[in-house]
Amino acid sequence: MLRVQAVPAFTDNYIWLIHGSRNKSVAIVDPGDHEPVLRALERDGLQPAAVLITHRHGDHVGGIRGLRARYPDLPVFGPARESIPDRSRALQEGDVVELVELGLRFTVWDVPGHTAGHIAYLGHGALFCGDTLFAAGCGRVFDGTLADLYRSLARIAALPADILFYCAHEYTLDNLGFARWVEPDNPAIEARLALTHQALDEGRPTACGPLSEELATNPFLRVSVPSVMRAAQAKAGHRLDGPAEVFAVLRTWKDTEYD
Repeated sequence: MLRVQAVPAFTDNYIWLIHGSRNKSVAIVDPGDHEPVLRALERDGLQPAAVLITHRHGDHVGGIRGLRARYPDLPVFGPARESIPDRSRALQEGDVVELVELGLRFTVWDVPGHTAGHIAYLGHGALFCGDTLFAAGCGRVFDGTLADLYRSLARIAALPADILFYCAHEYTLDNLGFARWVEPDNPAIEARLALTHQALDEGRPTACGPLSEELATNPFLRVSVPSVMRAAQAKAGHRLDGPAEVFAVLRTWKDTEYD
């Protein structure tokens, strides 16, 4: 099983350290700030082998140059369609990232929507998805489109239910609050709220977990479920023509009335 370590940054970001199977090397996912990463590396005696970037936003790339100031040969992988500081290799759909030092390899998925060039890294039973999928939610649309984001999430939802996803923000409580608006009678949401409070009280991140949990509680992955469709149609005030329209209503509803 893949070992992944959370490094908190800013107020609600997580930078993920992916541990290799062979030594103390790690890959660093979306380092928005170099300082907490350097502290974690020094504290745990770790050696950075690569940086994996999902998209261009500053809270995901802001630490690259600080890391490379300490480790000048550190390779940086990132999306081809976005401007990424110090990028060594531009990635697009279907590319494979071989992390020889870690004994790991990841396949690149294009997952546009939050940004137009957003990518994710899939491998070893895990998906590092940046700001595309959140625990019980999904990213806002910046320079992507709602249609793109819907398609990206539908693609993720079709993965095996035991896939573990790792997103970049601790938004779970807020997202579950909106999920409860959409499905007030869903007992899985109430159960997850209780577990989320407990985890946060114990200092454990909740921005990662099995896809099965999202399929049971995340309204943005449940757009074909009758209760979610009814809630979206009630909000829209008219019949919606399929899950893509349900998704668009939900995302707009959360943007304009909940957040």
